[in-house]
Amino acid sequence: MIDSDMTVIPIVEARGVAKRFGGRAVVADLNLDVAKGECLGLIGPNGAGKTTTLRMIYGVARPDAGAVRVFGMDVVHKTRAVRRRLGVTLQDSIMIETLTPRENLRVFGRFHAMGGAALEARIEELLDFLDLRGHADMPAQRLSGGFRRRLAVATSLINRPELLILDEPTTGLDPAVRHALWSRIRALRSNGATVLLTTHYMDEAERLCDRVVIMADGRSLCEGAPRELIAATLEAEAMELNCAEGEEADLLGALADGLKMIRAGSRLMVFTDDAQPIAAHIRAHDGGMRRHVVVRPANLEDVFLSITGTSLRAGA
Repeated sequence: MIDSDMTVIPIVEARGVAKRFGGRAVVADLNLDVAKGECLGLIGPNGAGKTTTLRMIYGVARPDAGAVRVFGMDVVHKTRAVRRRLGVTLQDSIMIETLTPRENLRVFGRFHAMGGAALEARIEELLDFLDLRGHADMPAQRLSGGFRRRLAVATSLINRPELLILDEPTTGLDPAVRHALWSRIRALRSNGATVLLTTHYMDEAERLCDRVVIMADGRSLCEGAPRELIAATLEAEAMELNCAEGEEADLLGALADGLKMIRAGSRLMVFTDDAQPIAAHIRAHDGGMRRHVVVRPANLEDVFLSITGTSLRAGA
C-alpha cells in the first residue's frame, strides 16, 4: 500500500502494543510491521504472546496500550472494514461439524456477503486447491485431522483475502500433510498474498517465512530473515551430546576455549564453524562410553535457546 506522499504503508503496523489479562502482561510494548507480499512468522514458546498478538491484529482483542493498523486502518475503529479483507485460520476448529466441506464453505462465503454463481465457483476452486474434492460431501466430523486443517484453511480463503493469518496451521499433522499445506501456502505467496503465521516448527518457519520475530514473555526479542538470524547469533554447526554438568572440561579439554556452549538439562550443544574435529576428539576421549554425538546445522531453535535459555516448546 502507498499513501498520497508515496510512502509505503505496511499491511500490518503495530506500535507500542500491550495487552494484560488478570494483571499479567501477555504482550508488552510490541512493535511489528508486515510488508505487502511478505510471509512473517511469530515464533516462541507457549505463553509468549503470539496468539494474543494475532487476536489484536484481526480485531478480537483490543490493545490496552498502543495501536494496531491493518491496511492503514485502526483495527479498533475499523474492525469490520479490516475483517472483510482478512482470512484467519485458528488453532481451534470453527467449522460446523454436521455440514460437509462444501456446505461449510457456502456458509462462510455468505458471512462475507457472497452468493450465487460467484460463490459456487469459488467453492469448487478451493475444493481443488486444498485437495478436498474427494471429501467434499462428507460431514466435517468424519474428516481426519489433516483434512480438517485443509478445510479450515479453505474457509479462511473463501473471500480471497489480502492478508492471511494462520495460527499454528500444521500443529499435530503428519509430515506428508504438513508438506501439502506448505505447498498451498507457497502457491498463495506466489500469487501475491501476505501471510502472518505462528508456529512451533522451526523447519516450517525456515521454509515459509521471509522474516521471523522471536517472542518470549510478550516481547519481541529479535527479528530478521531466518538464515540471517542464525548467522548473526551462532556459528554454522551445532554438535549435540549427552553430558553431565561439569563434564565438559574433561571431554573438550583445551578445545573448549572460545566455544559457545548451551546446556538444556543433560544435553550439551556446542557451536562451531566445523564440528567434526571436536566430535572426533570427544569420541576419542569419552572413556570408552561411546556416547552418541550428533552434528547438524545450527537452527532457529538454537537461536532462541541461546537468547532466552528456554526451549521453544516449553509450556508457560
